[in-house]
Amino acid sequence: MNRNLLSRLAIVGVAIAGLVLAGCGGGNGGSSSSANSSSGGSDLANLSGSLKGSGSSFQDAFNQEAISQLKSVAPNLTVTYNAVGSGTGKKEFGQGLDDFAGTDSLVKQGDGPAPGSFMYVPTVAAPITVSYNLSGVDKLQLSPETLAKIFSTSIKKWNDPAIAADNPGVSLPDKNITVAHRSDGSGTTSNFTKYLAAAAPSAWKLGSGDTVNWPSSTQGAEKNTGVAQVIQQSEGSIGYVDFSDATESKLSFASIKNKAGQWVAPSLDGASAAVENAEVKDDLTYSPLNTDGAAAYPITSPTYVLIRPKYDDQNKAAAVKGFVRYLLTDGQSIAKDVNFAPLPSSLQQKALAQLDKIGT
Repeated sequence: MNRNLLSRLAIVGVAIAGLVLAGCGGGNGGSSSSANSSSGGSDLANLSGSLKGSGSSFQDAFNQEAISQLKSVAPNLTVTYNAVGSGTGKKEFGQGLDDFAGTDSLVKQGDGPAPGSFMYVPTVAAPITVSYNLSGVDKLQLSPETLAKIFSTSIKKWNDPAIAADNPGVSLPDKNITVAHRSDGSGTTSNFTKYLAAAAPSAWKLGSGDTVNWPSSTQGAEKNTGVAQVIQQSEGSIGYVDFSDATESKLSFASIKNKAGQWVAPSLDGASAAVENAEVKDDLTYSPLNTDGAAAYPITSPTYVLIRPKYDDQNKAAAVKGFVRYLLTDGQSIAKDVNFAPLPSSLQQKALAQLDKIGT
C-alpha cells in the first residue's frame, strides 16, 4: 500500500509531542490530549501486553495502518487484527477468542455476542463502490432500480435498455454481465443489500444481511480483496468492493443516483456528507445509507469496533481503552491516507465517551 513517509513521520512527531505535553501537564483538553492517555492516567507509552481482534475486511486497511502507527508511541503493546469478515469476527468475539472485533454490520441474535456483552464504538466510514470491468466504458451511471436488477440478475446484458437509459450517449456492448459478491459473512454485503432494499424496494427481492441467497449464476469470493480480484480478472463483471481495496486495485467505479437525484461517484467527501446526515442512536449505531443531501454518496458504510463493557484484567481494560482511543483521535488523522473518512467531531466525542463505560 502506498504511504507518504513524510506524513507518517509528521504523525509520529505529533503523537510524541503530545506525550511530552501530557507529561508536563500541558494540553488543551481536546482529542489530541485524550489520545495520549489511557485509563487510570497512564499514557500510551506505559501500555503493555497484547490485544487480539478479528472481523471486517472492509476496515482492515485502516486498522492495520493505525496499529502500525500506534507501535511508535506504544512500543510495549502488541495489537493484531485478522480480517476474516464481520460475520466470523462477531462469532469469535462472542466465543471469547478476541479482545475486540471489527464489524460493519450490527449484531443480531445468533451472531455470537450475547446482549449486554458488548458495546459499539464507531471508528471511520467509507464508500462501498460498485466496481466494474467493461472495455470501452470509462464512465458508468446506475440508478438504484437498475443496480438492484443487475445484482438480482433480472438484467443480464450490459446493453439492457435500463442500463442504456441511465447512460445516454454511451455505447454499451452486447455482453453478458457477471455479478461478483462476497461468499463469506460480510458487513459489506449487509450494508450493500440494505441499501438496495431501502433505495429500490420494488426491484430488490433478495433481502439483506451478512449473507443472502445469491442466484446460482453469480460468482462469490472471500473478503473485499477476493471480489476485487474476480472483477479484475473477468471482463464484463460487476461487484461491490470497499473504497480502499477498489482504489488499491485500480478498479473502475460507477456513479450512483442518490436520494436527491444526483449522480455521485464514490469519494471520501461523499461518505462524509452521508455520515453528517445520518441519525445516531443511543448505542452509537447509525446508518449513512441512502441519506439526504445532494453531495451524499448513497452506499456509504459505517465501521465499528466491538468492545466489552467489562474486562477481567485491569491491564487488558487499559490496553483496550488506549488502543481504541488512539483509533478515535490520532488515528482519525491517518484515515484519509488509506481511503477512509474520519468521524464528524460530534460522533467522535460520543465514541470517546463510550470508552469511559469500560470496567474491570
